[in-house]
Amino acid sequence: MKSSKPHSLSTIQLIPVEKVAEADFPSRYGQFRICGFRLANGSAQDTAVVLIKGEPDPDKVPLVRIHSQCLTGDVFASLRCDCREQLEIALEQVGMSEYGFIIYEDKEGRGIGLMSKLKAYELQDEGVDTVEANVRLGYDADLRDYALPAGILQYYKVRAVRLLSNNPDKLRALETCGIKIEERVPIQAVPEQARARYLSTKKEKLGHLLQ
Repeated sequence: MKSSKPHSLSTIQLIPVEKVAEADFPSRYGQFRICGFRLANGSAQDTAVVLIKGEPDPDKVPLVRIHSQCLTGDVFASLRCDCREQLEIALEQVGMSEYGFIIYEDKEGRGIGLMSKLKAYELQDEGVDTVEANVRLGYDADLRDYALPAGILQYYKVRAVRLLSNNPDKLRALETCGIKIEERVPIQAVPEQARARYLSTKKEKLGHLLQ
C-alpha cells in the first residue's frame, strides 16, 4: 500500500523528545543499538525503547514497527491477542533489513494500563468485546496517539518509512508529523481460535487492515 501525498511543511507537527540512554544490543534477530526515549516535558509513562538496525541516514527509508507493550502477549505468550507474534515477525524482518526501527512503547492495553487491561479481560470473559470492555471501564476504545514514535523518527531525521502495521491510526499519526508512508507492510500472525473475536473486533470496530 502506497502513501497519500506528504504534508506541507506548514502542517508538520514537531514532537520534542529526549534520548536518555543508548547501548549496543546483540540479539538472536541481529545486531541493534538500543535506546531509551521520552517525551520532553511528558509524564513518566511517556517512554519508549527503540531498537535500531543499521546506521541512521536521512536519505534512506527504514523498515519500522511501532509496537505497544503487551505483558500478557509479549512475555506470557497469551493467545487472547496477536501481539507476541507481531513483535517476533517485526524483530525478524527488521533484523534482516539494512536499516530499521522497532519502537516499543509503554502503552499496555491500548493505553489503559496493565491492571485496567486485566479488568477488561474479566469483562470479555462475560461476553463483551475488547472495545466494549474499555468503554465500560470509562476509557476510549484506544487511548494511544503515537506522538512519541513520530518524535523519535523526527529525531533521526526520517522522512519516509516502510511501516509494519495493520493500524490506519499509526499511518495517519506519522503522516501528520511529516513522515511519508512509502509502503504499508502487512503484519499478520497465524490465526488462533482463542483470539478470533479479538481480531474481528480490531477489523470491524477499529478499522485495522486485516485479511
